[in-house]
Amino acid sequence: MEERYESSPNEVERMNTQELRSNFLVESIFKKGKSSFVYSHYDRMVMGGIIPTTKAINLPNYDALKSKYFLERREVGIINIGGKGSIVADKKTYKMDKLSCLYLSKNTKKVSFKSTSKTKPAEFFLFSAPAHKEFPSTLYTKEKALPFTLGASETSNHRTIYKYIHPEGIESCQVVMGLTVLKDGSVWNTMPAHTHDRRSEVYCYFDVPKDQGVMHFMGKAQETRHLWVQNNQAIISPPWSIHAGSGTASYSFIWAMAGENQDFTDMDFIPLKEIR
Repeated sequence: MEERYESSPNEVERMNTQELRSNFLVESIFKKGKSSFVYSHYDRMVMGGIIPTTKAINLPNYDALKSKYFLERREVGIINIGGKGSIVADKKTYKMDKLSCLYLSKNTKKVSFKSTSKTKPAEFFLFSAPAHKEFPSTLYTKEKALPFTLGASETSNHRTIYKYIHPEGIESCQVVMGLTVLKDGSVWNTMPAHTHDRRSEVYCYFDVPKDQGVMHFMGKAQETRHLWVQNNQAIISPPWSIHAGSGTASYSFIWAMAGENQDFTDMDFIPLKEIR
């Protein structure tokens, strides 16, 4: 499990392209037949990718967690962005179609991941944060997430949002998680940009068409920076940083947060004329 440390706004202002990518971009979180994890010291978030092919893959444990098993003191949200699969958690099986989300409570001891087809495997994205209380492990389909649409084609941000783990959906200790699917012809995922100083966030971009990409904007509103992102890559977004992106084609992304509160609307929007 790779570790990423925090960076202050003053440091980021002085970073070159490679330094920005090394600190905030996770380029290879999905590896066929393997699991891969990154530990961020922002709010102690852990993100991971698991792609089972010919055999099941168990949720690993890591020395850095100093725990008996991965979820001893943590909770996790899991979204499948690939083919059909299943997850077995403490002997209970959950079927996972594309865009289904599973929440697993702290103290879940044994978790394994499996694909229905090795030629079109499931691709599981995991987001974990520390938890001090147990909530029921729960599975949601994208239909159960009560999707809602906002934005407009005129502003190139017509999109559907699926909120899975939040106070009115799947209950959790501090994880908030969902995904956004852009309509054909729309490319902006969030505009105007915003920050939320009380939470850190992770973006995982997926369904980015071949040979296309997304320009992810970050940094302080008056000192913006950018990162080119490809399909199945993730971004670590600090609490003080804006997070917005525009693609060369339509795409989707998972958003996941941890921090002081679970209020989805806790955003500090920044007028376009103030962004530099």
